[in-house]
Amino acid sequence: MQPLTELSSGEASARRSDQATTLRDVGLVPWGDIEDSTGSAAAIPYLLAAIASGDEAAAHDALDRLRHRICRHGFVVGQATAVTVPFLWDLARRPQTRCRAQILRLLRSIADARQWELMAAAYPKLRRHGHHVEWESAARRAVRAQRGAIPRLLAEHDHELVDATRALAATLAD
Repeated sequence: MQPLTELSSGEASARRSDQATTLRDVGLVPWGDIEDSTGSAAAIPYLLAAIASGDEAAAHDALDRLRHRICRHGFVVGQATAVTVPFLWDLARRPQTRCRAQILRLLRSIADARQWELMAAAYPKLRRHGHHVEWESAARRAVRAQRGAIPRLLAEHDHELVDATRALAATLAD
């Protein structure tokens, strides 16, 4: 990804969107230059904010819409997926997030995504894969990169959250 320049107190500092890991960093990502399954990924920061809002209905609706954008049909990921994953991990770690188990299930789907990789392996002469294989691989790496959060999530008292965490941990162990 291209370096971003953020003006802070009149000084410019170069930042990269791949350094963005918490919701306060969401503005470091050039969302308008990235595509999700619907086109421009510019709506993703708003969906992340709705998930973080504390409003359960809004959070679930936003997560459903985000899932459609970054992991369509539960297995097709795209350009915006890998850059969105750290924000999902951040939300999953926050006790006030209303849909943590569902976020972990989405992360598991992303970690399992191999649609383009399998197609490329089955049809190596077919050159219509574009960057999809790389995006898929980057998305899986992004999920694995923050697996250090799993032990803390397994210690939670919410059984649904613990079950979703175990399922994700099993997927990442493969």
